[in-house]
Amino acid sequence: QVQLVESGGGLVQPGGSLRLSCAASGTLFRFRTMAWYRQAPGKDRESVATISRSGGTNYADSVKGRFTISRDSADNTVYLQMNNLKPEDTAMYYCNQAPPYAPYWGKGTLVTVSF
Repeated sequence: QVQLVESGGGLVQPGGSLRLSCAASGTLFRFRTMAWYRQAPGKDRESVATISRSGGTNYADSVKGRFTISRDSADNTVYLQMNNLKPEDTAMYYCNQAPPYAPYWGKGTLVTVSF
């Protein structure tokens, strides 16, 4: 059974940091380009960062220089290190392959950036 489980979200003050994790099971995600997505209230889901099977990365302009995506292929985990968080980063964060495959969407992890 394919499953993606996100964790690591929480409430953080502006300027703070969080590290999100995505545990993948059930299929060979280590061979796929993976991505983190987010959806803020009232907005469409958007891609935040992608990482290829070889480690190549791409980022949305809004998070460049602040977020870092990485992966541990040995245990099928994808990470998102988020630094210097801003209130506009508040959203539900999801991982999926890139491009996303609808049946793989998990429950996400909520990130709230606020005083």
